[in-house]
Amino acid sequence: MLDRRKFLKLGGCLGVLPFAPSLVLGQKPQTFIKSGPVRNGKVVSAAHWGMLELTIKEGRIIKSEPLEKVTQMDNPLQHYTPDLAYHSRVKYPYVRKSYLENPDHPKPELRGKDPFVRVRYEEALKLIARELKKTREIKGANAIYGGSYGWKSTGNMQNARTALQRFLNLTGGFVGGLGDYSTGASQVIMPYVMGSIEVYEQQTSWENILQHSKCVVIWGADPLATLRIAYTATDQRGIAYFEKLKASKIRVVCIDPVYTDTAKFLNAQWVAPRPNSDVALMLGMASHLVACKKVDYKFLETYTTGFDRFLTYLQGKEDGVKKDVAWASQVCGIKSSTIEKLAESFYDQPTMIMSGWAMQRAHHGEQPHWMLVTLCAMLGQIGSKGGGFGLSYHYSNGGVPTCKGGVISGLDVGSLGLWKNGKFQGLAKDHSDHNTEEWLRQNAGLSLPVARIADALLNPGQSIDHNGRKITYPDIDFLYWVGGNPLVHQQDTNKNVQAWRKPRTVVVHEIYWTPTAKMADIVMPATTSYERDDISMTGDYSNMHIVPMKQAILPVGESKDDYQIFCDLCKIYDPALYDIYSDHGKHAKDWIKQFYDNARKQTKSFGVAFATPMPSFEEFWAKNKPIVFEANAESMEWVRHADFIEDPILNALGTDSGLIEIYSQSIAKYNYEDCKPHPTWFEPIEWLGNATKQAPFHLITSHPKYRLHSQLCQTSLRHTYAIHDREPLLINTHDAQKLGIQHGDVVRVFNKRGEVLAGAHVSAHIRPGVVRLCEGSWYDPDAKGLCKSGCANVLTLDMSASKLSNANIAHTALVNIEKYKGPLPKISAFSPPKISHV
Repeated sequence: MLDRRKFLKLGGCLGVLPFAPSLVLGQKPQTFIKSGPVRNGKVVSAAHWGMLELTIKEGRIIKSEPLEKVTQMDNPLQHYTPDLAYHSRVKYPYVRKSYLENPDHPKPELRGKDPFVRVRYEEALKLIARELKKTREIKGANAIYGGSYGWKSTGNMQNARTALQRFLNLTGGFVGGLGDYSTGASQVIMPYVMGSIEVYEQQTSWENILQHSKCVVIWGADPLATLRIAYTATDQRGIAYFEKLKASKIRVVCIDPVYTDTAKFLNAQWVAPRPNSDVALMLGMASHLVACKKVDYKFLETYTTGFDRFLTYLQGKEDGVKKDVAWASQVCGIKSSTIEKLAESFYDQPTMIMSGWAMQRAHHGEQPHWMLVTLCAMLGQIGSKGGGFGLSYHYSNGGVPTCKGGVISGLDVGSLGLWKNGKFQGLAKDHSDHNTEEWLRQNAGLSLPVARIADALLNPGQSIDHNGRKITYPDIDFLYWVGGNPLVHQQDTNKNVQAWRKPRTVVVHEIYWTPTAKMADIVMPATTSYERDDISMTGDYSNMHIVPMKQAILPVGESKDDYQIFCDLCKIYDPALYDIYSDHGKHAKDWIKQFYDNARKQTKSFGVAFATPMPSFEEFWAKNKPIVFEANAESMEWVRHADFIEDPILNALGTDSGLIEIYSQSIAKYNYEDCKPHPTWFEPIEWLGNATKQAPFHLITSHPKYRLHSQLCQTSLRHTYAIHDREPLLINTHDAQKLGIQHGDVVRVFNKRGEVLAGAHVSAHIRPGVVRLCEGSWYDPDAKGLCKSGCANVLTLDMSASKLSNANIAHTALVNIEKYKGPLPKISAFSPPKISHV
């Protein structure tokens, strides 16, 4: 399976060119052991927040608990499965009233305002098929956007994103997405610097760190919050290792505008720079290392290229500005003596710098991780035991040793279907003539940076620079979205709402009445992972478990699996497609067994010495228990980039030079004014350095610790953190006093882009002048556009980090705050929209 994270390593795009055929194309369906929901009892399942044991009584989930206890800390996300199964559900197919009346003139300006009409399942499928065909015939594949982003439900079989892309490829191609919101800048810049994206790569083993590191720096991350979840299902060992770090004698430094839960737990030294000033802080450290002659020049000469060009910039010979400690202190707000002591201590002892992704989710976000690599190269510790850097210790348990075992695959995105005069002609993989190549070039669909979707919808025909080439926005007229909530995760919500009212058709498969579902024309009710059979692994890096995800309850209402919806849609779209899409009629259960059996064959190839053999699928499924794999000595001792350090010629990096590129000749050729060929300090468009009376506070929009982005927002877990039913706004004690705000007050947070209500959480654990409103609260506007619930992206900027990455800049924003004195409006985000019975 090419999921979001692993696929990025290939540098490809899901929206262009034909794809590989099904992994098991041509095989007949296999007999699957009988299964189904239990009436009473316990069922094993998995979610992004870990392996679960569900208690079923009279056919309903009444309790959810962790399947295993790994750490001393409870993960509250694991206890709210009953709410996820039953709260805010879309139970039936619905169509927006104006769209149902006339799909050719559907009044898209009423999207999000119109009532919905319940329709029969078959009627909804016929409407989708007819309107999709119509769009293809009139405007082609470049008018269809396949928007299935990110954190779909756990499970390798029921991967909503893959299911959608498989269908859209088969029906003639689509416009896809490039990159992601999480690491949009770093995953573009790091291949130039390190030869790989780094952000989704395995890290130096925690066992190695605990044995050899003397200092651990956690820079712009809060692992105790973000390690509650993983992209597959968390193995929970990352937090367990942070517990071991606390018990060790290793010094810990946390560099962050917020004194995070992680910093408190580890009793870490807190260094609180201004947001978006991390590059300046690192430049000051680099300058001091040069001045005090604590630079590993042998390392730089052997393993890097371009340091001399960077040094010219550092010393001010390029722009007349010396990036010395005094300059850095002025920019980042950290004392010069602190900068100097930190730099020297990093050099004097094995230091592992664990960076989060927040610093690159900002204006000029390509620079922080590039500069971090440069700083670590100057220290000479990259690829060493206990030293270097890592960009994924806070995500999906990076650094937990990789286990040796079978790996569960999943559906692929299929092959591109060829069409002529509305008739299916076969698959692109079966054609190799010139005419097919020309058809693909004109019709296969292109790809856009994911964070540019609103811009693209509003500006068809506009061209942008992107990573050394030009991209022209297509005229998108059909949005098909599954497995995501883009009305919440895209920046500048008001602009995004305007953009979503431009296409003729918006189709959404959704479990819940999310803000996105309410902005659709056709809504298909999807099952949760607790209403279907599936299979998953835990640990994106460890591959520690294979977990059976048994169906726990019957589907709610008329909800169906995404795979089933697309199989049924294929039959209506063109009967010839169903056989290809389903690989000759495979049911979801047949695929699950196939994926398991393939993994079992892998383990058999390891030989008799392999410690964890996999039983037959029937035995595995009947036992209702996960399979556990173990790490070997090699993975326990593994050091990232150690092979490169041992032999930089034989084990060259994937960069143009094969070395760490502090200066990039490729980027130099692009001649971008907003991304120079070496790490550079750029002043952000909005930050405390240019704050005004109208917008004096810097807003950071961190990952929430009680949600997975917008997932779980509608559950009763909300009652444990919301203030007057609003998202909490963390504000410094002195700032609150100046504004006459007390802990627990409701405040209006606003700027020129929008306004939200939030609950004031007053604390000394945030730098003065900075406020934090975690992302993911469901957008809930009143009649004037005020978001009642506190959706952070109402306030953030929708503009590119630079021409290189076109990534989002969600952590670059200035806001104002005032105490809210009006009557508190009732939250309506979790209620269904208006339903018309006409």
